Amino acid sequence: MPVTQDSLMALQSLGQEFTYSDNETMLYAMGIGMGADQMNRDELAFCYEKGLKVMPSQATVIAFDDSLFLECGLDPVKIVHGEQRLTLHRPLPTAASISSDARVTAAYDKGEGRGALVLMETVLTDKAGGDKLCTLESVIFARGDGGYGGPQGAPAPLPKPPMGLADHVVEFQTLPRQALMYRLSGDRNPLHCDLDFAAAAGFEKPILHGLCTYGHACHAVVRACCDYQPERLLSFAARFSAPVFPGDLLQTHIWVDEDEIYFTTSVPARQQIVLSNGYATIAD
Repeated sequence: MPVTQDSLMALQSLGQEFTYSDNETMLYAMGIGMGADQMNRDELAFCYEKGLKVMPSQATVIAFDDSLFLECGLDPVKIVHGEQRLTLHRPLPTAASISSDARVTAAYDKGEGRGALVLMETVLTDKAGGDKLCTLESVIFARGDGGYGGPQGAPAPLPKPPMGLADHVVEFQTLPRQALMYRLSGDRNPLHCDLDFAAAAGFEKPILHGLCTYGHACHAVVRACCDYQPERLLSFAARFSAPVFPGDLLQTHIWVDEDEIYFTTSVPARQQIVLSNGYATIAD
C-alpha cells in the first residue's frame, strides 16, 4: 500500500479501552530503573503497593498501541520516535480503566531519502469518572518514507536549554537487560530485543526504547525538582536525538527557571546527547 497524505491523515483509533493495575505501575517503575537500591525509600514508593506513587511518564505506555502505523504503508523497520510531549491534566491513578482517542494531526514529507514526520495526538480519559488524564503528542520519524508527495514542514520546535552550568546533574546506570524489562510495559517492538531486526534497521545491536530513556529523564526531574512528588509535574517533553544502548550510563543536566525546567540527557561515554530540547513545567 503506497503512502499518501490522505492515508496518513485518516489514521485514527477512537474509544479504545485499556486497563492497568498496580502491578503494571510497579513494573513500569522498575523498567525505567527505579528500585535498584532497596534502601532508597523515595524510589521504593514507586515499586511497592503500600502508598504507591506513579511516575508521570507512565502515561506513555498505559495505552500503548503502534498498530496504526502497520496499516498505512510506512516501513515499520525504519520507524523511530522523534519527539514525545506529555501534558498532565491530573495525576495518574495507580490503577485504572481508561479510554484512548488517538489521531494523526499532521504529516510532513522531508523529501526523498530524508524520511517523513507523522504527528499523533492521544487523549487518555479515566472511564470511572470521565476525567481527562493527559494528552500525548508524539512525533514519529519514518526514516524510509520521504518523497511520498506530502507537504513540507515540521512541528513547532521545543525550547533550547539556557547557556551556562546546569543547576542539577543526575546520573542513572541502565542495565544490559533494561530493554527486556521495559518492553513488558507494552512496547514489544523487536528493534529493542531482536538482533536480526535491529541489524535490518541499521543498528549494530538492539537499542533501548526512546521512551525508556524519556522515563529515566522524567525520574531525574521528579527527583531533582519535585522532591519525589510526581503530582507536581504538569508537562514533560523531549526530542530523541540519538540512540541509547542497554547498559549505557545516562546523565541528565537540568536547568531550573522557577516553574519551567529545561534538560538534556546524554551518554557521557560517547559524549553524545540522546535527549535534546527537554522541557517540563511543574507546580509549586
